[in-house]
Amino acid sequence: MHTVSMYLRSFLIALFMLLALPVAASQNTLLVLGDSLSAAYGVPTESAWVQLLKDRLSEHNPGWQVVNASISGETTDGGLRRLPRLLEKHNPDVVVIELGGNDGLRGFPPEVIEDNLAAMVDQVQDAGATPFLVGMKMPPNYGERYNRAFSQVYQSVSDRYGAVLVPFFLEGIYNRDGMMQGDGIHPTEQAQPLLLDNIWPRLQPLLSGDA
Repeated sequence: MHTVSMYLRSFLIALFMLLALPVAASQNTLLVLGDSLSAAYGVPTESAWVQLLKDRLSEHNPGWQVVNASISGETTDGGLRRLPRLLEKHNPDVVVIELGGNDGLRGFPPEVIEDNLAAMVDQVQDAGATPFLVGMKMPPNYGERYNRAFSQVYQSVSDRYGAVLVPFFLEGIYNRDGMMQGDGIHPTEQAQPLLLDNIWPRLQPLLSGDA
């Protein structure tokens, strides 16, 4: 009798694990690799755009989880060095790359920024995931020549790899009253929903399989 009970218990455990597999397999992962704009700098974490994205997905795309690997001050070089481990650990389906702003503010050569972004997109695609590029622009005081070359970096990488691109993350935000913090670089809490709105129309098709 004891042996039969043990067999029955083992069978039930195996059946439970088997039934649980499809649920685990249906969970998709979106990885956000960004800088302070995605790391809730100067705003409550629960109000930041990445958290708002999590909230929206839980309501409209419950099969998705969001992993935020953003770090304030991050550069494309830092992101490139961290990316392999993140891909291995999280096995994401979509990777949002929101980097380059700190490179530009430090005056890094646009060709170096482009090479780093291209290498990240290449790694993401090699891992079987879909890259999603979020572009930035520099303030006017950096000069027209540098600004033009910097902005073109994102479009060039997007064209080369066929990656979806949001050309300017702060579109409609940076020049509006109350939308930027005192440093003129980081969006306020009030701007966080607008940041999500700027990327959602291009991101949502990737999550629903309509891209």
